[in-house]
Amino acid sequence: MELNQVGYFLAVVDHDGINAAASALGVARPTVSQAIRVLERDLDVELFHRVGRGMVLTSAGHALVGPARRMLRNVVSARGAVVDAAGKPRGRLDLVTFASLAAEPVARLVGAFRQEYPGVAVRIGDLRDEASAASMVRDGHCEIVFCHLPALDSADLEVRELGVQEWCLVFPPGSQVPPDDPMPLSTLPDLPQVIVPRGGSQAGEIERSVRRAGRGIRPAAVLQNREARLPFVLAGVGATFLERSLADNAVARGAVVRDIDPPISRSYGLVFDPAALSPAGQAFVGVAEAEARPG
Repeated sequence: MELNQVGYFLAVVDHDGINAAASALGVARPTVSQAIRVLERDLDVELFHRVGRGMVLTSAGHALVGPARRMLRNVVSARGAVVDAAGKPRGRLDLVTFASLAAEPVARLVGAFRQEYPGVAVRIGDLRDEASAASMVRDGHCEIVFCHLPALDSADLEVRELGVQEWCLVFPPGSQVPPDDPMPLSTLPDLPQVIVPRGGSQAGEIERSVRRAGRGIRPAAVLQNREARLPFVLAGVGATFLERSLADNAVARGAVVRDIDPPISRSYGLVFDPAALSPAGQAFVGVAEAEARPG
């Protein structure tokens, strides 16, 4: 089994087919197709069912996904074990983050890390469902996951709390809303809202808080892309709940922002396997914890 074959196999799995995998890898479709056929021949198993033009994993294919990810993860970790003349790690560090944490604190922490360890390139993936945070680490998708806490099914992993994320109410420019700041949720105006599908622990918490206050959420637009919430609000589509870092930016762009009473917040932190951390990963955890400490 060759590493490029493993990479092609996982690309087909992650991109739901050979065409999309080839496009993502920047290679010709026959290259990926041939690699999969050779891998199946070498392993003497069928990894995919060919259904029309689609590819569906067989039971043997499912069994290979976890070991294949760990194999590539080990290669990345080995590269991250290299240090420069000053003894600082080099190579690549793979992180995965839930979207609402990307702007803050992830961008800030990666910036602080890169200032201290410029020889390490950081690759950041998207955590679409926070319930899968622990499996992302176990299956070798990354070394470290940023998510809201508590992290499910993480008993065998290390969890480090870094801080608390708060949410604000953000209204389109010129909105006539109660002057109270913070605004009691019980006085939440009956305005249409820009929302995102569930997938993070905070989405359910916001919905429960609004319901406990005797109010409801009336969707104006449902967005798959969380980063698009603010542009939709600024365009007058509706109000939304935004993380404080984004809400502060919204004020500068003309939005009407109110804190919430009672406040809505979630703690966040890192999930990782300390036994599998590369030197780069260990350095990142150190920087993250130092940045999180008061003062």
